[in-house]
Amino acid sequence: MAEATAPPGEEPSSGAVPDLGRPAPEAAADLLSLVLRRGDRAGVIVEVEAYGGADDPASHAYRGRTSRNEAMFDKGGTLYVYLIYGMHLCANVVCGPVGDPSAVLIRALAPLTGLAAMRADRPSAVSDHDLCSGPGKLCAALGVERSDDGSSVLGTGPVILQPGGRERLDFSNTTVLVGPRVGISRGTERLWRFALSGSPDVSRPRVGLRPADDPTTRRSTARGSGT
Repeated sequence: MAEATAPPGEEPSSGAVPDLGRPAPEAAADLLSLVLRRGDRAGVIVEVEAYGGADDPASHAYRGRTSRNEAMFDKGGTLYVYLIYGMHLCANVVCGPVGDPSAVLIRALAPLTGLAAMRADRPSAVSDHDLCSGPGKLCAALGVERSDDGSSVLGTGPVILQPGGRERLDFSNTTVLVGPRVGISRGTERLWRFALSGSPDVSRPRVGLRPADDPTTRRSTARGSGT
């Protein structure tokens, strides 16, 4: 991929791995432009969603600890992997201190390395931009396994976060977009979905994603932050 040259003030705040000891809604946007890697396969994070704990009705931790969501109660930097619809895995980066569950769902990646292996595991993808344009798609493309649940993404587990992804993107003038989370029926007023503008890898639907400094976005955030 060609390098991007985003103008000052129009790029994500940092390429470093952020402080994952903060609650997910605070840390989520800082995960954008990091690299998510499993073995030889990797992609730049271009879309995420934040989920809280007992205060978030859309969260798996809303009703407390279970065998399924145990990893959410671990320390920030833990990987939470779960199965949906009996067939698709989703990967989340746990945030916050031990016992205070919140997590960031990785919704989309811009494929970076290991594309041949990704295509082999995602034969239905219509293009390379479709390989990782959804939470289930990216887990299949990276080869994420259910056994990865509970491991660390901070350099010791099979799935790791790395800085330096922004320079590998093939689009410029990148800004952070925000909007309501999708695929949920509760907590829909919270603008906890974050994506990089200009990325063709962001999942659908894209309606509702707006620049963070848009006046409408600011009014909606004030009404429905949930914090």
